[in-house]
Amino acid sequence: MKKSMLGAGALCAALVTPPALAHHGVAGVGAVGLQGPGAPIESAASSVLPEGGMLAYLKVDQARFKKYDWAEPNADYARFTMLGLGYGVTPWFSAYLFVPHNTKVEQSGGLDSRGWADASLMGQVGFKFDQDGWRLTPANESLDDLEDWHFSVFGGATLPTGNANHRLADGSIDAGKSLGFGKPAWSLGLTASKMLSRTLTLSLEASTFRFQPYTYDSGERVQFGAENRLSAALSWRALTLPAQAFRLDPVLEVQYLALGRDRVDGVGERGTGGRMVYLMPGVRAYWHNASIALGLKKPVWTDLNESRTQQGAEGKEKYRLVFSASLMF
Repeated sequence: MKKSMLGAGALCAALVTPPALAHHGVAGVGAVGLQGPGAPIESAASSVLPEGGMLAYLKVDQARFKKYDWAEPNADYARFTMLGLGYGVTPWFSAYLFVPHNTKVEQSGGLDSRGWADASLMGQVGFKFDQDGWRLTPANESLDDLEDWHFSVFGGATLPTGNANHRLADGSIDAGKSLGFGKPAWSLGLTASKMLSRTLTLSLEASTFRFQPYTYDSGERVQFGAENRLSAALSWRALTLPAQAFRLDPVLEVQYLALGRDRVDGVGERGTGGRMVYLMPGVRAYWHNASIALGLKKPVWTDLNESRTQQGAEGKEKYRLVFSASLMF
């Protein structure tokens, strides 16, 4: 099976400036002021939703894969769409619900998979460090306060709402093209963000995504490899038009992803797992209480297990085009 064809990352943390987590879904930004800190395209920052505020979110991650003669039919593309809704329970705690839709398409002669995947629940706690020490994110902060270090801890789990035993056109079950994990998968992460100047923001994130073993109707007992991620992003407030309530930020993101081997019937599967680094330049625009972002993500370094066999896996993309839109209300 190919992990990237799994559609795993349904769990992704939208946490206003989204924790990226698993590779197939990350929720978006929505609560950044015209003069406040910037936000990454996909990886995490530390902003939380204002108390009583709600965030509607859409993300589309379109991955195009490299083709190889030995892999006919090749994986062609995968599209991971994420719908999300967030609510600011307190000034320092936000809760989120995400529902993903996955599409995995092979070249002519292959077997495609489309459908709604596992929903997920996520929570985020925000806090900061300043001259008074550590404290939870307050309800109101001045522009000077926004320049302090901000942090968050986020975590959550998928719900087995997708069809883990989804059958392909020939009646077979391919765990890598399944629409669910069969059991809850969980995530945990930490973010740190700092305005380096009035126009430049640094965002850092470390996170993990873990799966439970599940026995499919085909009889295979599969446990997908753990996902561990380190990310860093710089966003630059290049253009601000106060009269139009508009702001434009170029963003540069670097993501390191380490994937464990998948295990089938307790045995590590060849041609799965490895390490890779992605580079993603992009841009984020804010208008009133809405935000849209677009980034082009490419692998710039890979060290994959049995790399030659991993067509259609993370690290074998031509590119990934990442688009997100969010609305605060």
